[in-house]
Amino acid sequence: MTNGDFLIKQLKKAVFLPYAKLRAKLGGEGTGFSRSSYGVLMKTNWRDRTFIYCRFAVYGHGLSDYLKSLKQPFVFLDIGANQGLYSLIAGQNPHCTRAIALEPVPDTFKRLSQNINANNLQGKVQAVQAALSSQAGTAKIVFDAAHSGLASLRDDGAEGLDISTINMEAFDDLLGDPEMLVIKVDVEGHEAAVMAELVKSRFLSRIQSVFYEVDAKWSDADSLRAILESGGFTHFVTVGRGKHYDVLATRTPQAVA
Repeated sequence: MTNGDFLIKQLKKAVFLPYAKLRAKLGGEGTGFSRSSYGVLMKTNWRDRTFIYCRFAVYGHGLSDYLKSLKQPFVFLDIGANQGLYSLIAGQNPHCTRAIALEPVPDTFKRLSQNINANNLQGKVQAVQAALSSQAGTAKIVFDAAHSGLASLRDDGAEGLDISTINMEAFDDLLGDPEMLVIKVDVEGHEAAVMAELVKSRFLSRIQSVFYEVDAKWSDADSLRAILESGGFTHFVTVGRGKHYDVLATRTPQAVA
């Protein structure tokens, strides 16, 4: 049994080895790329739990299947892109005319850029080293190299990295004159600030859907929904269950796998 076979068997059982043992079995950061179970190439980094989740499709297929199913021209905005999994998936859909991936953490942004190039999507996916927030400038972000997906702008007093931020006005300038917009938001507790910016967009009426994360530890699901409702979103489909799940918000009814 290969290392990859061993890990996927463990994941299917929802039983993880202690992380130190897992890293020891699989090794560290490789020099090449691995094909994720989602079908895209990603820079190998067994030290990062987020990479492992991408590699073995632990995030499920709600958003990935939704992005693959879109049949009309759209622009994908990936807010909190990390290593770019969903930007890459969107970019492979021939109906995606453009994707913009925001990732503020320097090391993660480097991997995002490498992944875009590895999938030959540099002409379609634009990587931006910044976070969307209420003000343009700089902010502190808390970052965990062993789980890059936990990077957060939440002000919890921890020491963080200095990163760049842009507001919706600057983001709109990046968009130009987009077709239908599809947005993913995964910002670990900064969702309310991001949603408040989204509804300020001069292209608000073109936003067809917003796929976002809710975690009871730091999110107020009702408040996030109210912000989007103020922007004209009327249908909300929960993907997952428990205290940590995703929501697809749309202007018209949509099904999610």
